[in-house]
Amino acid sequence: MKRRPLRACGATAALSVALLLSACTHDLAAGPAGTTAVDGRDTLGDPLFPALGNGGYDVRHYALGLDYDVRHGSLDATARLTAKTRQRMASFSLDLHGLKVTGVQVDGERAEFSRRGDKLRVRPASALPKGRAFRTTIAYEGHPTDFADPDGSKEGWVRTADGAFVVGEPAGSQTWFPGNHHPSDKATYDITVTVPKGYTAVANGELKERAAAKGGAARTFRWHSGEPMASYLATATIGKFRVRTGRTKQGVPLYVAVDPKEAAKSAGPLARLPEIVSWESKVFGPYPFSSAGAIVDHPPRSVDYALETQTKPIYSGAPDEVTVVHETAHQWFGDSVTPKTWQDIWLNEGFATYAEWLWAERDGGRSPQQQFDARYRLPAGDPLWDFPPGRPGKAENVMDTPVYERGAMVLQQLRNAVGDRTFFRILKEWPAAHRHGNAGSKDFIAFCEQHAHKDLTGLFDAWLYGEGKPGRTY
Repeated sequence: MKRRPLRACGATAALSVALLLSACTHDLAAGPAGTTAVDGRDTLGDPLFPALGNGGYDVRHYALGLDYDVRHGSLDATARLTAKTRQRMASFSLDLHGLKVTGVQVDGERAEFSRRGDKLRVRPASALPKGRAFRTTIAYEGHPTDFADPDGSKEGWVRTADGAFVVGEPAGSQTWFPGNHHPSDKATYDITVTVPKGYTAVANGELKERAAAKGGAARTFRWHSGEPMASYLATATIGKFRVRTGRTKQGVPLYVAVDPKEAAKSAGPLARLPEIVSWESKVFGPYPFSSAGAIVDHPPRSVDYALETQTKPIYSGAPDEVTVVHETAHQWFGDSVTPKTWQDIWLNEGFATYAEWLWAERDGGRSPQQQFDARYRLPAGDPLWDFPPGRPGKAENVMDTPVYERGAMVLQQLRNAVGDRTFFRILKEWPAAHRHGNAGSKDFIAFCEQHAHKDLTGLFDAWLYGEGKPGRTY
């Protein structure tokens, strides 16, 4: 995500407090052959957002059916989750903020359910064995809402004058569908959205069908994402958009949806999108998804940022060119290769910021080294040095300046230490090695040392993890 200005993005205080106060249950139920079934944990133990995620299973696929009443802001929906157990489970939990659950089934049988804070606890009719694939169907309804981050910015289902601006980093996706909302549990998606005639619903992946519904009074849009995606990257943005399609020179399909109010200002930056995708494909390796694009909406003034929603970054208003470069770079760094935990968010933002520096040089601007030098001249008391990018320390820091700017400086120092040939090999081979998966900082350090054939401990200790302004440059 790139904010204007860059600020923190975290779960709401209410979200964190409510879930941190709720104890993880471990009730035992007798199982066959002397085994026991446990209640899946209400957390995945993220160091910055411990309230997010749920243990005991992995989601493999989400099939979401959404019927949205634009006029009244109400949602009637069904979520079908295909998952696989990691342990024998008597029950499991899902993240869901607000909205009323009207029924739950597991493998076609009615299941008991309960709510506590933003956790939905599901108890199947019988325990689920370890290694078992199972399907959970959840019917729910209500008025999806946004919630505020610690810095006051909004995320989630943000209602607009003509629909909804839907963003989810780090916790907002739970405002519109139940799931295992932690970046470590990626899945494929089918998102079907029914909206009144005259409106367009844009989601991730490729548009497979657009059909009349409700006797012609509505339209249904069916989107498919065949590559794994973290839930915070999902969107189902609704509005009265101007849509255009095309392809890059490499043949990647493009789908661009723009609010008419933002069309004129967006035209120039979006005209360069095919060129940006092609250029980044040369620098970072083949484009990692089946399609690319953009969504430019006109949300309330309280929403002022862009998010790298998978295949189609979403912009709150007309983006400038450098923002398009940044969010498109995230398709490799953050979307295809997703952090294991939010502690490693610099692997998203540092790389996307460095892509800006490379683009600036390509367009005749300052080189990455000159960008680095300008920042290194900032005094020790500047916010750039407030905390190390590899240890944000607090949830409200994950989208702040050091993660972006000092994260990019780590990469320039790496380039100086290993040389251009090795560095640009890393830029290509890192996303290839972890394509559609998860990786953390330790993985990246080991990867760099393997490629450089040298110990890089001093560099990363100083620039990624060191407090204050590092005294050494490479």
